Amino acid sequence: MRLRSMITAAALAIAGCGGGGQEQSPVSYGPIGGETGTELAEVQVLHRGNGTEPQSLDPHRAEGVPSSNVLRDLFEGLVAEAPDGELIPGAAEAWEISEDGLTYTFTMRPDGRWSNGDLVTAYDFEYGLRRSVDPETLSRYSSVLAPIGNAREVIAGERPPEALGVEAVDERTLVIRLETPTPYLLGLLTHSSCYAVHRGVVEEHGSNWSRVETHVGNGAYSLKDWVVQSHIHIERNPHYWDDANTTLDEVYFYAIDNQDAELKRYRADELDITSIVPQKQLKWIRANMAEEFRVTPYLGTYYFGFNTTRPPFAGKPGLRRALSLAVNRDIIVNVVSGAGEPVAYGWVPPVRGYGQQEPEEAGWTQEQREAEARRLYAEAGYSADNPLKVQILYNTSDNHKRIAIALRSMWKEVLGMETTLANQEWKVFLETRKGKQETEVYRAGWIGDYEDAYTFAQLLESSNEQNDSGYDNPEYDALLAAASAEPDIARRAEYLQQAERLMLADQPILPLHFYVTKRMVKPWVSGYEGNIMDHIYARHLSILKH
Repeated sequence: MRLRSMITAAALAIAGCGGGGQEQSPVSYGPIGGETGTELAEVQVLHRGNGTEPQSLDPHRAEGVPSSNVLRDLFEGLVAEAPDGELIPGAAEAWEISEDGLTYTFTMRPDGRWSNGDLVTAYDFEYGLRRSVDPETLSRYSSVLAPIGNAREVIAGERPPEALGVEAVDERTLVIRLETPTPYLLGLLTHSSCYAVHRGVVEEHGSNWSRVETHVGNGAYSLKDWVVQSHIHIERNPHYWDDANTTLDEVYFYAIDNQDAELKRYRADELDITSIVPQKQLKWIRANMAEEFRVTPYLGTYYFGFNTTRPPFAGKPGLRRALSLAVNRDIIVNVVSGAGEPVAYGWVPPVRGYGQQEPEEAGWTQEQREAEARRLYAEAGYSADNPLKVQILYNTSDNHKRIAIALRSMWKEVLGMETTLANQEWKVFLETRKGKQETEVYRAGWIGDYEDAYTFAQLLESSNEQNDSGYDNPEYDALLAAASAEPDIARRAEYLQQAERLMLADQPILPLHFYVTKRMVKPWVSGYEGNIMDHIYARHLSILKH
């Protein structure tokens, strides 16, 4: 009990760090939306916090949520999404699926236009999909297109991009042929890796095509300006096929790493939507700005990865499991985070058609978990006289730092470990994780690219470009291959569940909690609707009179 009290006290100290000094003055705005409550403001400009600086605005090279948020407004896939996340026609006005589920035929809109006025055709999507899997593109997401015919061979460099199972029959007809039935394909097609790009612009400007002066997209907005470490400015695209039903004229995405600074700017009415909220301010926000605080389930898992390719974790699943067992997830979500996110012992969050998997210890008491952690730690050869020394690497963020400090405290109290912390700016952090030469334990989060368990399972496949833990288990890969080839939905889910159980026993990652989105939204932002994918499109929003 004394040990648990010490850990709780340390977590409370972390949670309370920097949280004081806020005056208790509930926010009150004047009338919103005029007399009817629906009157629009004369100026339709949205200011949105976007977290860290986007890594790229090339849809086939970008990675991370900040880039995706902007790309969703600059481009439109064959399939789009309604505010509630429902799949709806996008650049394609309709599609047909063959009886065997292997052939998808898309009919392009006759009025689809690029931001330079050129017609959007099936040939553009044929080119875009081929470019996405071309090894020369250096995409970190190419493996998500593996269900398409010959994709794996193209990604591996064994066949040319032209061999990919996509064909533009004519300007308005695109055919996608699959290796096996893929029930999540339509959802996948909303992902940036599936966007078309303007071939003429890309070939003329090469890797520089996605700069402000040459950027061309087919979405509701076009790129106006990009000031690094400040903001990205987009403006309404008059050539967009549904521009008549778009209300916002301009959107500013602000790169703000510091959540406290973002909240201050929000309270000063410099922002209409935040990317997140500071965990240490949640109590004050709930007391004073509850009506503006939005919490929505989110298809993602917050976790820490172990580098399984080098000491001390290579070939040591017992040691990795010891570190996982020593973490008190209830304290993390209820005290350190403070938002009460669902704790995660398994990897895949709740998705339709899939039974969540959890290891046996999910049903144990925390005392039982810690006792087993100490046993496994000793079994791995570590003790008070020979403590394990590791570094936790995280991307610069106050919230991530607080959780890393909590893990360090728990590992010290339960196991006697010696842990140092290191942080890096987002782009550098991604490259460090990818290289696997300098990491031991690293912070990570995975947001599903579509609502299906496979988007999580695939991340840990040995050949996946984003498998930063280096996890390599042939049996796991074989189960994923079996799931990919299985037309029966129930049996496919069984293969994926087996794979998750196997992976959790190997423990290449330490899941902490499933995500929820936590952000502030001004009462004059109309049309905002949270959804499990957290895909918020500017064309669905407007600014009410205030």
